[in-house]
Amino acid sequence: MNLPGDVWVAESGDSDAPVIVVIHGSLDRSAGMLRVARQLDSCYRVVRYDRRGYGRSRPHPGPFGLADQIRDLEAILSGLLPDRRAMLFGHSYGGNVALAFAERFRSQVAAVAVYETPLSWYDWWPGTTAGSNAVATRGEPEDAAEAFMRRLIGDQRWEELPERTRLDRRLEGPAMVGELADLRQRPAWDPAKLDLPILAMFGERGAPHHRRGMEFLAAEVSHGQVQMIAEAGHGAPLSHAEELAGYLGEFFDRFRSAR
Repeated sequence: MNLPGDVWVAESGDSDAPVIVVIHGSLDRSAGMLRVARQLDSCYRVVRYDRRGYGRSRPHPGPFGLADQIRDLEAILSGLLPDRRAMLFGHSYGGNVALAFAERFRSQVAAVAVYETPLSWYDWWPGTTAGSNAVATRGEPEDAAEAFMRRLIGDQRWEELPERTRLDRRLEGPAMVGELADLRQRPAWDPAKLDLPILAMFGERGAPHHRRGMEFLAAEVSHGQVQMIAEAGHGAPLSHAEELAGYLGEFFDRFRSAR
């Protein structure tokens, strides 16, 4: 289904069950969260969506800043879940959407979990990440998207992708550049205002700055905890969906009765 603003949304699980909204990262789409959703929807109503400019929410005229992402999530929750509180899980950039939304609409959120969310506005965040390098790429957003993917998965795997997949990723360049550039301009959220339960996760094989970011988040908020996923890298929603969903279930089960 599509909500106003051309954002594609899907649901699974019992409509009366507690709600989890899963939010994908940059140059990804809701399909990247499908394995996690399938692990959770026997006990939860799981909502996933293609953020503006990605997957079935493309083409999209933008803009792609965080404020616009928050408005999309607000429309989803208001349209599908009136008078219901949700639990949010965000992967990578999607974690910033979840945290920023929770800060602004605290009454609508019971708890938040994030996985390797970039804290790009802090001066200690490295300027050599895949996102940083892609945004700094001169030329068209499509070239920036390709640079991001090559850095993320390697040149060989990029070349082995079907031509249609490579074209789709390049066409998502404007969304990626828009959201990541915006993220570097100002803090996405204030940890002092995040007075709700937060689970910050990282992979054992992830980059050191992601581990530092998640440990920092858990320490700075009032009700934070941190969790490492063994053997996982940044792509845990695909590679370690069962383990990731297990930690999410343990965390969110405490808030099943929240309305």
